[in-house]
Amino acid sequence: MNNYDWIVVGGGIAGAAIAYELRKIGWSVLLLEQHQTAQNATGYSYGGLAYWSGTTPLTRQLCQESIAVYQNLDQELEAQTELREIDLLLTIAADQDPKATAASYSHVAIPPQLLDIKQTCELEPVLNPHSIAGALTVKHGHINPHKTNQAYIQAFLRGGGEMQIAQVIDFQTVSSTANGIKLTRVQTNIETFHCDNVVICAGGFSRQLLKLAGIPINLYFTHAEVIQTPPVDLKLNTLVMPANLQRFDLEATSSKIEALWQDTTKEPVPPILDVGAIQFQDGSLRLGQISRVLTDPFAQINAQQSENWLRTSIQQVLPPLANLPGTWHHCLVAFSGDRLPLVGAVPGFEGIHVFSGFSNPLVIIPPLARRFADFVAGKKDEIITQLSPGR
Repeated sequence: MNNYDWIVVGGGIAGAAIAYELRKIGWSVLLLEQHQTAQNATGYSYGGLAYWSGTTPLTRQLCQESIAVYQNLDQELEAQTELREIDLLLTIAADQDPKATAASYSHVAIPPQLLDIKQTCELEPVLNPHSIAGALTVKHGHINPHKTNQAYIQAFLRGGGEMQIAQVIDFQTVSSTANGIKLTRVQTNIETFHCDNVVICAGGFSRQLLKLAGIPINLYFTHAEVIQTPPVDLKLNTLVMPANLQRFDLEATSSKIEALWQDTTKEPVPPILDVGAIQFQDGSLRLGQISRVLTDPFAQINAQQSENWLRTSIQQVLPPLANLPGTWHHCLVAFSGDRLPLVGAVPGFEGIHVFSGFSNPLVIIPPLARRFADFVAGKKDEIITQLSPGR
């Protein structure tokens, strides 16, 4: 039976980065991912890097560290992440006050610039000028999330890490008088693995996996829905998102009553749609997104109705994109109750850790993965302490 210092559950960018950083320190590490072809939030992400968006000393510091990490990541991982800088356009709906919307961003590290309708459409000609009152713009980082995810995994494997395509079905524990419950092994659908530590990086499935070990945790998820197109000739100049993102209010409201999440038949709040679009360097686009709060991670969604809703909404804001050929996709996106991730050891359990619930994932995951690995190796870190699941 195989023994590991660490088992990392989840092969998205969170798990891949953690596995890479832990292996770099010298531990034996197994990375477990349940799908041969990724179906996680990383794979359907827009790939945006909101370096400018830090609102507290903690998030601003992580954004600054992220810039340094990404500038060297291609060389470090020996791969192409397609890192670039693009213009972000935060569209302001026609019935909203542009100045008030701009004021709501005054607390971020680099406040976006307010544009009128003419300036906005000069920057992004495919926008419908009748649907907006203007936009906010700021320079925004961008990567190919799938290629970056794979770059981490390949660097991890080259460094001596191991990876298995397997589904975790149970965590086996024993009572430990010193530290509560101690993890001993991880059972999957193909094999049982011994380990000293496990870190759950399974995004929207993290809550369900922790429940297997009898761990209640304030970690939630939405069902996110996007349309992905093949490469097209049409040119999108910017990354387009709404200035007033409904998703954050949805997350805050739906996480207020923990009891609702104990029942997998609930829909705590109605779904929302934030119209956005990004074009990747190969010419393909992602269009979205619907965020739907259903407490069952395996809930069935009517794909045709969702796609129709997406395309109708995109037609209003970005008309040339609405009827492009594309495929509807769905994944789970994890979030916490306070927009900060849960990072670190689970109180009362020895050897069980969590790394999930990111609201600005692609920016803060790389520096936090590095900090996490150093922290569990014995280095003090106030940021990791502040993000503890027991906070």
